[in-house]
Amino acid sequence: MTGTDATADLGAAMAKLLLQAGAIQVSRDRPFVLAAGWASPVYVDCRRLIGAPRQRAAVTALVLTDLTRRFGAELPFDAIAGGETAGIPWATVIADRLGMKLLYVRKRPLGIGRNAQVEGAEATGARVLLIDDLATDMASKLAFARGLRMAGAIVTDAWVLFHNQAFPGGEERLAQAGLALHALARWPDVLRLDAQERLLDPADRAVIERFLADPAAWSAEHGGRRAPAKPMA
Repeated sequence: MTGTDATADLGAAMAKLLLQAGAIQVSRDRPFVLAAGWASPVYVDCRRLIGAPRQRAAVTALVLTDLTRRFGAELPFDAIAGGETAGIPWATVIADRLGMKLLYVRKRPLGIGRNAQVEGAEATGARVLLIDDLATDMASKLAFARGLRMAGAIVTDAWVLFHNQAFPGGEERLAQAGLALHALARWPDVLRLDAQERLLDPADRAVIERFLADPAAWSAEHGGRRAPAKPMA
């Protein structure tokens, strides 16, 4: 099996878990407004995968396989960091399975006590893999990376369960910050799986396809953001 085939298989497996868990939710009448300000007819709720033991175990197995495929049997990191809040449970499970140090990082300092943004293991000089559940416009990933770097960590890679690779600008912002994003699944994985197994309602699939044809225009037409945030100077 080629690397491309292996990637597609893992993406399809993740897409199937998302669909089976009801994590891909379509609203035909009233759009979802995402944290980044974009309007979307579809919302990917990866949190639905946390609670059920069998789904959690299945996702964990996929994550471990994907990390090994990308980085090798011995990961080039000293610690795993989970982004608040949905990245923390996955980072915890993965760090535990790999026997690695664990941190978690807030989007901003706590504001009380030590005013910490990073908690857990010592960050200074540590090579850290940032784990989160979802990526959209990358604002939270950049905030997490900045926080970890300010705490002294070396952060070059972020990994997510699902990359909502629809809206423009995110990849440019990451590249400017020296951060590479890796994702277990993206929209093509969902649509390719549905074409084979018919897991989506046909009307929902049509809505998703119309949206993905021009997400920024769809957002603007439905009261959401019209353009991506400008890269930081």
